[in-house]
Amino acid sequence: MVTLDSVLYHMVGMLLRFLGGLPRGVRWFLATFFGRLLFAVDRKHRRIALGNLQMAFGAEKSRRECFAIARRVFENLGHIIFEIGWAQRQNPSQLAGHFTVSGLEEYQRAIDKKKGVLFLVAHFGNWELLPFIGYLCRIPVGIVYRPLDTPFLDRFFKESRSRYGGHTIPTRRGAMRQIYKELKRGNSVAMLMDQNVDWYEGVFVDFFSHRACTNTGMAWLALKSGAPVVPAFIVRTPEGFHTALGPELPLIRTGDPTKDVELNTAQYNRVIELYARRFPAQWFWVHQRWKTRPYQPWPRQKRKIKRK
Repeated sequence: MVTLDSVLYHMVGMLLRFLGGLPRGVRWFLATFFGRLLFAVDRKHRRIALGNLQMAFGAEKSRRECFAIARRVFENLGHIIFEIGWAQRQNPSQLAGHFTVSGLEEYQRAIDKKKGVLFLVAHFGNWELLPFIGYLCRIPVGIVYRPLDTPFLDRFFKESRSRYGGHTIPTRRGAMRQIYKELKRGNSVAMLMDQNVDWYEGVFVDFFSHRACTNTGMAWLALKSGAPVVPAFIVRTPEGFHTALGPELPLIRTGDPTKDVELNTAQYNRVIELYARRFPAQWFWVHQRWKTRPYQPWPRQKRKIKRK
C-alpha cells in the first residue's frame, strides 16, 4: 500500500538528486542564493544566529562582522542541501576524489587499544557527509542521531547516513547500553556534542565563556569503557572537503566521578569551540546553544493586601 509518507520520501529523494545533478557552477550559485534568501525571510533563526554570534564573540567582532558571518552560515545550509543531492548521484570512487583526510594515524593508535573509539563530532561543515569518511577510511562506525519528527525525512536521512556501511543508533531508551556494547566489541561510534540539552541530561560547562548545558553521554561512556575520544570535523574547502581526525583527547580521572564527567565534557566543548572560532561560518549557529540556563529567578509571591 502506497502511503503519503512513502510518496513524500521518494519526492524528496528525486528533488535532491535533481539539484545535485546540476552543473557545479549552477549548484554553487543556487545554493548561495537559497541560503541568502533563507537568511532574509527566516527572521526567527536569523535572530538566533546573530544573538549567538554576538554572545560568543562579544567585543571581538563588530555587529557588522557578526551579520556577515550569520549570512554565510545560512549560505552553508544552502550548500548542504545541494551537496546531499550531489553525493546521492556519485559512486564511492567519484566521491573519493573530493575528500582529503588527516590524522588517520591518530585513529589507528586509538583503535589499537581495543576499547572501541568515540568520535567527537559536531554540526560542522557538511556533517551529513561524515559517514562517507568512515567508508573512505575503512572505519565501520555507528552514528548516534535524534530521530526527526517528520517520518519521511527521518527515513531519508537515516538511509543516507547508512548508505556507506555505517549504521544509525537513535537517541531513545536503551541507546547508551547499545553504544556501550558497540565499544566493548571494539567498534567506533560518532556522537554529536554541540547541542543544547535539558538540565537533567547534561552539565553546565563553558562554551565561548558562557555556561552551556552539555550532554554527559560521551564523558560517561569514555570513563566507563576507557574508549579513546577522537575529534572528527569535516570542513568545506575550495577543493572539496577536508576531515581532520584527532588528536586523541586525554581522559581525565580525578577520583571524583561527578567532577570527572564535568571536566571531560568541558574538554569536548573547548575542542568544538576551537573549530567554531577557526571556521565560524561553518558551524550551526542557528541552534539555541545556551537555551537551558543554570538558574532561574525565584517565583515572586503575590503580596497579600490587607483591607482596612
